[in-house]
Amino acid sequence: QSQALAQSIKDPGPTRTFTVVPRAAESTEIPPYVMKCPSNGLCSRLPADCIDCTTNFSCIYGKPVTFDCAVKPSVTCVDQDFKSQKNFIINMTCRFCWQLPETDYECTNSTSCMTVSCPRQRYPANCTVRDHVHCLGNRTFPKMLYCNWTGGYKWSTALALSLQVQVGVHVQLTVGLP
Repeated sequence: QSQALAQSIKDPGPTRTFTVVPRAAESTEIPPYVMKCPSNGLCSRLPADCIDCTTNFSCIYGKPVTFDCAVKPSVTCVDQDFKSQKNFIINMTCRFCWQLPETDYECTNSTSCMTVSCPRQRYPANCTVRDHVHCLGNRTFPKMLYCNWTGGYKWSTALALSLQVQVGVHVQLTVGLP
């Protein structure tokens, strides 16, 4: 028996070789755009960062246009019947982002506009389209904006007050009033 035991220790019989293949690392990282995407909201109301759309740059400016869109990975949305969707259509007006009304984007303010002047001064600003607004082209764009350093008055009112003060000072100096 001891010989049989010794034999089994020397020759364990057929062996199996296992190759350990590491599993692909499962990504638990959430893409940064997902933070802007409301979960289970209407697909047509998703911010532009949450969707990919096929755009038609030959649409007619100012006319209604539809675009085929798909949600980005990790984004969930629904249609009007609350059914989950991956593909949907967006209706919008054909125009580039820089052609939008001023209410649809926000721009940086100037720190160099310090006086009321005529003609009105302009400053270079960087503007960004609001999340819920859809448009063609770059969502961030440069724009020359009028300086608006008026101390709370409308520009025309501030200019009129400025001229009135200048005339008053001139009269005081000319007449010799204290």
